[in-house]
Amino acid sequence: MALVVQKYGGSSVADAEKIKNVARRIAATKEKGNQVVVVVSAMGDTTDDLIKVAYQISGKPDSRELDVLLSTGEIVSSTLLAMALHSIGYPAISLTGAQAGIKTDATYSQARILKVEARRVVKELEQGNIVIVAGFQGITEEMDVTTLGRGGSDTTAVALAASLGAKICERYTDVEGIYTADPRVVPEAQRLAEISYEEMLELASYGSKVIHPRAVELGELYNIPILVASSFTENQGTLIHREVSMEVRNKVRSIAHDMDVAKIMVVGVPDRPGIAAAIFEALAAANVSVDTIVQNASIDNITDLTFTVAQSQLDKAMAVVEPIARSIGARQCISDARLGKVSIIGTGMQNTPGFAARMFGALSEQGINIQLITTSEIRITCIIEESQVKDAVRVLHRAFRLDTEI
Repeated sequence: MALVVQKYGGSSVADAEKIKNVARRIAATKEKGNQVVVVVSAMGDTTDDLIKVAYQISGKPDSRELDVLLSTGEIVSSTLLAMALHSIGYPAISLTGAQAGIKTDATYSQARILKVEARRVVKELEQGNIVIVAGFQGITEEMDVTTLGRGGSDTTAVALAASLGAKICERYTDVEGIYTADPRVVPEAQRLAEISYEEMLELASYGSKVIHPRAVELGELYNIPILVASSFTENQGTLIHREVSMEVRNKVRSIAHDMDVAKIMVVGVPDRPGIAAAIFEALAAANVSVDTIVQNASIDNITDLTFTVAQSQLDKAMAVVEPIARSIGARQCISDARLGKVSIIGTGMQNTPGFAARMFGALSEQGINIQLITTSEIRITCIIEESQVKDAVRVLHRAFRLDTEI
């Protein structure tokens, strides 16, 4: 008897009929002789709706109370799904994150899972139940409810799969897998049958919203294969795992893009030890995540420091950086919130020349100016104007022939 962990996103459980459809899919998995643990997100836009109400009540809602509020969305989904399974004759029980043993730190809205004490889950499985766990949430040592941040239900599912020794974690949503680009931008995009953890982590970190990067990290750490597929079709989906066929390791695999980029440039910075630390330590203390960082070569001991943040964090970042810029004698602090990024990703880029030249040439021919460049061993990312991002995705998809070669 195999143990399978399934995760269903908010679009898959958006209304009663969709919940009934998910119940039938779970029942089919159970009928194959599997033990089944299911993690669910909140229905549709429930989380956004709850956040909206919270801010109507208070301009600055208490972080602890906000986490308790937001955790209720997944609890609603899990209980309704358990009811749907009961109605078709399958024993099921819903559990909150706390009841399922998801132990976290006390960082409200962005909590990290410390451990999973899944004794209750195991007990319910041994009694023949399908176990439905509310995703996106956990509990601290002080018994306070926490949430794991956007995409946290993905992390819940993979963490449970790892702790229970599941053979696979199946992540069901409204898309049929991982594609060579966002099909809404590139209709010719091809679904990938498989992709490595390494490539998927880059994709998830640089724009793909199909699965959360933390879930991919956990999958790689514990070697849990993750299937990404649609809850509305029977198509095969995409398997994220360690052993990818040799033939697919020789090229660019996918184009990722992100429209949520803002740039801050600190101009005329004295080039002396401790300046960068002063800026980035202050940003870290304010919980502002920094992405690309570029420092120009020093001329007469003066340099420029440029970095990017999410557009939603620009105001907070500027509030932190501007006083520091004045105190260190920088000439000025400039921001631009109208940027995006486009990335080419593939393990075939390792130790192989020509990919950067091909990418930059394709963008140049389209008249797209590159403002910043950042790379890893298997990724090249260009920061460009937000209005040109979609054109960049399409031209790069053609340039690397991803519409015909996968």
